[in-house]
Amino acid sequence: MRAADLMVVAVWLSVAVAISLWLAYGGMNQVTDPASAITALGIVTGLVGTDLILVMLVLAARIPAIDRVFGQDKAMALHRRLGKPALSLILAHAALLTVGYAMSDGSNVVAETIGFLQSKDLLLAYLGFGLLVAVVVTSLVAVRRRFSYEAWHLIHLLSYLAVLVAVPHQLSAGGVLAEGTGQRVYWLALYVLAFGSIGVFRFLVPMIRSARHGIRVAGVEQVAPGVVSLHLTGRNLDRLHTAGGQYAIWRFWTGATWWHAHPISFSAVPTATTARITVRDLGRGSAAIGRVRPGARVSIEGPYGVFTDAHRVAPKLAVVAAGIGITPIRSLLEHSPLSPGEATVVLRGTDSTQSYLWSEIGALPSMRGNTVYTMLGARPPGLATWMSAEALSRGVTITSAFPDLLRSDLYVCGPQAWTDLVIRDARAAGLREAQIHVERFDW
Repeated sequence: MRAADLMVVAVWLSVAVAISLWLAYGGMNQVTDPASAITALGIVTGLVGTDLILVMLVLAARIPAIDRVFGQDKAMALHRRLGKPALSLILAHAALLTVGYAMSDGSNVVAETIGFLQSKDLLLAYLGFGLLVAVVVTSLVAVRRRFSYEAWHLIHLLSYLAVLVAVPHQLSAGGVLAEGTGQRVYWLALYVLAFGSIGVFRFLVPMIRSARHGIRVAGVEQVAPGVVSLHLTGRNLDRLHTAGGQYAIWRFWTGATWWHAHPISFSAVPTATTARITVRDLGRGSAAIGRVRPGARVSIEGPYGVFTDAHRVAPKLAVVAAGIGITPIRSLLEHSPLSPGEATVVLRGTDSTQSYLWSEIGALPSMRGNTVYTMLGARPPGLATWMSAEALSRGVTITSAFPDLLRSDLYVCGPQAWTDLVIRDARAAGLREAQIHVERFDW
């Protein structure tokens, strides 16, 4: 938590440094009238907006240090939250500078805008702004749902281009990178950090890791209707240092699957030569994975995630899993050094066809002397609950299922809406946020 606090402080400190350097190099010296004051405010909003955009790129770069502290889901949630403020600041930057320059020149906003567009560097800056608008709009939940993941991801990649095309106007019209050694060093360092991190951790490291381990599909096992386990083979897979509960981003190099990378949890902790993932048919992309033939080459990014026992803070362990959410739970329990009586596990399914890998849970060595409950059955209609109608009729509650809940770390994995209901009940029972562990894969 100290590391998390330091990283949050670093984000806001970067904003303070951007403004402080501008002030240190005489930013306020030019403020002599209302027009120059508006122009100065426009410069500050541009500096802060650009700083936040570069921070967003760092958060999206899958840097291991950030992943170990926050997890990629929380890092990307913060990335999304910064999107609207950053866009608003860049919009204010453009509007305030246009008004400020128009007042100084004794012209109007339209004429000033036309004048700006005569400059190639500023024309690129306007192009970058337009690309940012497209990225932020398509990231809105209501809009995002209308796109396939591949189309949305392609549009999102425009954010890299949007930042790059705005650099020339900082060298010429903006002068931020052209004047003042301190400003140049700071901004160039921030650009290098953002784009260097993306280049290294999104592209270079996964390419090297995939080549080094030579992962291929060894076999495809039908687990249940619409659910398959892919048995993988490779070299030195234990050197991935995968912790139970983690996931990786997988790309299967076949004609039907090469274009789509999938975040999928390990359903067993890798050995030196083997690994396993289990996939449910939840759409066209995941359905194609079930048809992959043995021998297919596989690329990997990761492992990622903080859904591991390394983040435990309490003496007891409470686990709730539903559907395909059993996969990280199964590897988590396999990897955790549990004492008898330490863990209580609830496995939830609508019917017996959803009991994926359940038989393996009780057979794990770590589960000897620990408790596993199964809860089958549909939820009662019209009632917001994660439990079955049968369990509710017997008076089951989250505290009766987990008598030591307040002394436990609660790990929950399943459909998002269902997971939210489990967490709601845990919070209502008084469980602290630090004891609740969940990782989301929604984009």
